[in-house]
Amino acid sequence: MQVKAAIVTEVHGPWHTELIEIDEPHANEVKVKMAFSGLCFSDEHLRHGDIGMAPEVMAMISGRESMFPAIGGHEGSGVVESVGPDVTSLKPGDHVAVSFVPSCGTCEYCLSGRQYICDMGSTILAGPMISDATWRHHLGDEVLNRMCQIGSFSEYIVVHEASLIRIEPWYDLRAAALISCGISTGFGSAVNRGDVKPGDTVAVIGCGGVGSGAVQGAALAGARAVIAIDTNQSKIDRALKIGATHGCATTLDAAFNILPELTWGKNCDVVIITVDNLTSELLEQARSITAKGGVIVATSLAANTLTSVEINMMMFSMSNQELRGTVFGSENPRIQVPRLLRLHHEGKFFIDELVTKEYTIDQVQDAADDLASGENLRGVIRF
Repeated sequence: MQVKAAIVTEVHGPWHTELIEIDEPHANEVKVKMAFSGLCFSDEHLRHGDIGMAPEVMAMISGRESMFPAIGGHEGSGVVESVGPDVTSLKPGDHVAVSFVPSCGTCEYCLSGRQYICDMGSTILAGPMISDATWRHHLGDEVLNRMCQIGSFSEYIVVHEASLIRIEPWYDLRAAALISCGISTGFGSAVNRGDVKPGDTVAVIGCGGVGSGAVQGAALAGARAVIAIDTNQSKIDRALKIGATHGCATTLDAAFNILPELTWGKNCDVVIITVDNLTSELLEQARSITAKGGVIVATSLAANTLTSVEINMMMFSMSNQELRGTVFGSENPRIQVPRLLRLHHEGKFFIDELVTKEYTIDQVQDAADDLASGENLRGVIRF
């Protein structure tokens, strides 16, 4: 069938809408009519070549050396249109959220409760279907890659059932789209990977979509204080409405004007980095406001060319500090998404208040521009 999708055809190229062809689902695959797609900065990392695989690895997995052309989008929600043979977890009419990390349920990581690092995730940037390594999405004679095996910037998607999470039909589909990646990742960065405890002092560096989840996660976990750090004052103001207790523009500001009185010089128990682009300098800044025995959670993506960082290793070691990476907030997507949707449904978790603007499928580049300029806290495509 022909559908409209927003694609990018080259590194640094613009998002543009095309009519593409989508095949019917094969075994273990599902076709979804999309309702909403979130706009996450990770798609910009894809567009600008910051993430991806080496050409030789791409060629080995997918038969071609480039990520492009590709359909963007890895946050989303919709309604199941049809299913292929052997699909057991979903049926037409089911409401679903996508999961950028598929979970097979049978690998070592899934069986040990770590579905967020399922072995199926090894191919999420490689293009062809997880099920049989063939392609379902086409632009003329070219096959189309999809961001994280999803490609949610499309009116319809065909994905492996392992990339979908069934949700109850009374949950809000717009909230489900935004919870399906960034907000859940931020929440888990605080609650799971950061292990925030009642009475902790927490700093969140970067208060956009992911950071707003981290702020709420820290607050709901019982943090005594949550410091929102962002150069954009409007994002600080929003963070103060959803759980942050303090706000400032830089870690230096926090170090000299907030933490001495707030913690009597102890600094933060947990520091969570949720900016658009992680840098070596920012990592050391985060460490400098972390307490002895404290934890730094590096949630942000860095360019794949960043292969070394500089931190004060003597202070890091002598302060018994920890640096932790995380994907999807180190939580099972099939648990986290319904859990946060229920909190939202009961008025205990803020999603609607974070949406700055809605866009059409023809306005994805406008949405990306607004995201880059800081105008958007959370933008969403409505289909």
